[in-house]
Amino acid sequence: MQVYSLKSGLAAFISQARRPIGLVPTMGALHKGHLSLIRQAMVDCETVVVTIFVNSTQFSSSQDYDNYPRAVEDDLAILKNEKVSAVYVPDDSDIYPLGFVTSINMKGFAQALEGEARPGHFDGVATIVTKLLNRSMPDQMYLGQKDAQQVAVIRRLVSDLDIPVRIVVCPTIREDDGLAFSSRNVQLGASQRQAATILYKALAATRDRYRAGNHNYHELIDGCRRIIESEKLIDKTDYIEIVDAENFTKWDEKGPCLLLAAVKLGDIRLIDNVLMD
Repeated sequence: MQVYSLKSGLAAFISQARRPIGLVPTMGALHKGHLSLIRQAMVDCETVVVTIFVNSTQFSSSQDYDNYPRAVEDDLAILKNEKVSAVYVPDDSDIYPLGFVTSINMKGFAQALEGEARPGHFDGVATIVTKLLNRSMPDQMYLGQKDAQQVAVIRRLVSDLDIPVRIVVCPTIREDDGLAFSSRNVQLGASQRQAATILYKALAATRDRYRAGNHNYHELIDGCRRIIESEKLIDKTDYIEIVDAENFTKWDEKGPCLLLAAVKLGDIRLIDNVLMD
């Protein structure tokens, strides 16, 4: 496994790498969700590149950025064990050198839900993803369904900017009690960790109602909210929404849809979603 901190080193590696190349972009603090992406990439591709970079431009507050879990040495040990081809671990100056002034402005559905709760978030995501794609030049990029809106934003990004990469979306990986794996889970206290399971319980129960024949938007949303807010440790529900599963537009109560929610437990924010079909 090769480890690079500079774009020049990564570029030299990519120029000699066997194709297809698979890219797994991460912010580190690796967990089983990340490993599912890496292992799928290992099956599909001759070369697998994993990136670790906590991108400051996609955080809505400096405190959230500073508190984001970091475990680079542990991550590198995990990736070595997985036998990935290369890891790119740049610092801020390699990604955003002195004088850097460019960003990508994502509009439309990128400004709703996560985009509304975290202004500028998807602009930061789009900018860093474009830079990582340009530097690694992969044939395929692997993303997790847990970050469904981010997946949709990146799909729009690569389509609009004609970036030649195939997006591979892998299923959400969950802990035994249903909580989706997330790097932020380690920040939950014991009581918060137990309370956090209400998010998936509410989504799954609402999906069951949908599959039983209730396709009324307002009834589904209201029922989901009641379950989530029955947990007293949930401090805030940022949003609960149902969107068209194909294009992320507002659901018209017909066809497959995606149910998404975001909640806060203290300072920790969790998101999740389920496909209702």
